[in-house]
Amino acid sequence: MTSLLDSADVVVVGAGIVGLAHAVDAVRRGLSVVVVERDGRAVGASVRNFGHGCFTAQDGDALRYGTTARAAWLRLAKETGLWLRDAGTVVVARADDEYAVLEEFAAARDGHAVLLDAGQVAERVPVGPGVVGGAWLPLDIRVDPRQAVHAIADWLAGQGVRFHWATSVHLVEPGAVVTSRGRVGAGRVVFAVGHHVDRHFPGLAAQFGLRRCALHMLRVADPYGRTVDPAVLSGFSLLRYGGFTACPGVAAVRARLEAEHPDLVGIGLNLMFTQRPDGDLIVGDTHAYGDTFDPFQADELDRHVLAETGRLLGADRLTVRERWRGVYSSAPEPFLIAAPMPGVRVVAVTSGIGMTTALGLAPEVLDDLLD
Repeated sequence: MTSLLDSADVVVVGAGIVGLAHAVDAVRRGLSVVVVERDGRAVGASVRNFGHGCFTAQDGDALRYGTTARAAWLRLAKETGLWLRDAGTVVVARADDEYAVLEEFAAARDGHAVLLDAGQVAERVPVGPGVVGGAWLPLDIRVDPRQAVHAIADWLAGQGVRFHWATSVHLVEPGAVVTSRGRVGAGRVVFAVGHHVDRHFPGLAAQFGLRRCALHMLRVADPYGRTVDPAVLSGFSLLRYGGFTACPGVAAVRARLEAEHPDLVGIGLNLMFTQRPDGDLIVGDTHAYGDTFDPFQADELDRHVLAETGRLLGADRLTVRERWRGVYSSAPEPFLIAAPMPGVRVVAVTSGIGMTTALGLAPEVLDDLLD
């Protein structure tokens, strides 16, 4: 008989942003919470991203979740002391068809996107030549991804949440989670392990078409020594966010980029950057999809990212501080929410926008789970 390790009203498996978002909401409801995490700290997608709360560019459920998440991030920043900049996003247009999409987007978003001319773009963010205009999305935020989830976990621990780090989950069943350290009694279970869903629920992963998405990202020295408060997106970003892809004009942008830069479209480039608290820039990123990836990181992808970032910034050379691969779960639908057994919910953000949506997704999942 497996010994009893712990018990709680809600047991969360996974201490990334999706799992922590459910822990936060459960605590706010006055419930006891235990979090089980296989690593000694969060080291997955939640610390390997841009730290960008990209709320405005979403559509459908993601826009609804993001709108709720924005308020939750601002509240958590006050409660936890996590680093946050409420400075929006600047989308840089370097072609007339890109600016036309931003005009369509601004008209649809009723004041939540402000059109900029080329001079106004340059006042807000460093850019190279060829800019025709842009848009400012004032509701977006930035956090430091390497600090944010750890600050939230520390705050949760201060609220009485018990964390079992470096503890693997062997079995999930109604009323309990069996781990490498013992059994955890659970009134309800939220299973939020990102792209590892298929390791525990392979049938569920197959049903949702779950795959892995691998990203190449870099940290580079800021070539200008300038504070860049907003996140910065480019024309390539118009191909990747639901709010933009819903605009009729995006077809022209896609056709032009595929004709002019087939190699960059082929690697799934989302050319963008955010600035860390120390001034360095997080730049990227590329996208490749599969079930299992080779461990070898192709330098060609990094060269593409650096070259295009330099062109966006108008910088001849960028000094690389760090390189890394991010991996997140991907599926045809942007969110995986499933009930494989009574009292258990499997939850994953399958669209690369966990930092943007998790804090808005979690309350709706718990409303259903606790009903």
